[in-house]
Amino acid sequence: MTLLITGAAGFIGSNFTYYWQEHAPEDRLILLDALTYAGNRGTLDGVLTQPNVQFVHGDITDRALVEDLFAAERFGAVVNFAAESFVDRSITHPDIFLRSNILGVQVLMDACRAHGNVRFHQVSTDEVYGDLPLDRPDLFFTEETPLHTSSPYSASKAAADLLVLAYHRTYGLPVTVSRCSNNYGPYQFPEKMIPLMIAKALADQPLPVYGTGTNIRDWLYVDDHCRAIDRILKDGQPGEVYNVGGHNERDNLTVVRAILRKLGKPECLITYVADRAGHDLRYAIDPAKIHRELGWLPETDFDDGIDQTIDWYLSHEDWWKPLLARMGKTG
Repeated sequence: MTLLITGAAGFIGSNFTYYWQEHAPEDRLILLDALTYAGNRGTLDGVLTQPNVQFVHGDITDRALVEDLFAAERFGAVVNFAAESFVDRSITHPDIFLRSNILGVQVLMDACRAHGNVRFHQVSTDEVYGDLPLDRPDLFFTEETPLHTSSPYSASKAAADLLVLAYHRTYGLPVTVSRCSNNYGPYQFPEKMIPLMIAKALADQPLPVYGTGTNIRDWLYVDDHCRAIDRILKDGQPGEVYNVGGHNERDNLTVVRAILRKLGKPECLITYVADRAGHDLRYAIDPAKIHRELGWLPETDFDDGIDQTIDWYLSHEDWWKPLLARMGKTG
């Protein structure tokens, strides 16, 4: 099979590329990425030497480029990771998010329709559900939870999800959607919380925590997410949504303290800053459907996953330090 992976130079897309190359080395991979601020072609150095892998620098909103790609290749499936994803940036520049996260998805699906109804998988987020109260640990997001977005980012992802499902109902396009909880692991762009806290702790700089640090996220190790998408691609039912959660709920302060402990740094580095506008309180996913129908469950406990993640950043300073310097954050 020839697989188109969009957003392949980003965090989850690059991890999925490595995963697929390892588990299906006979497949041909076309990697499409616009290489915006969060895309890093060097992330893919370990796979671009393979004869079955080709990198294409381009934007999913470029209809002519996408059409040329589909005309040149016989794609068996498309996995769309390409998206603007940083909530803070969506608050200041919502237009960028609407263009990439909605119109780009339309361009890809139009190409899928025009070239034989190519299988299309949309990688989404649990943020489309809004948030849950901190005092109701019994509540979880299911696939039937109404969409209730809080930021331009989550609104753009929810709009894309609805568009994907509409293309299935209207045109019969074979689509699936996965909504995942917060990912962490190797190659995550260092503006995100976990890698940023690791970098700042190593530099003995203040670690900024929003509000009181009580906001809760369900943390999913990126390799577990890659396995879930693999199962959905192979066995998922067209037109279905699958929630992918880690069963690893932690509040932000607990995560930051775990990083400090692992690095042997003092908690006095924690600095509380003004809360994010519209900051969601709690995310928690019920992955019962994907477990019941496809046999998937997360395998990585948060304590093990955060140790592996910190060890990776300690041994790959040559990857993330230049990115931080470019952002003007540290180093």
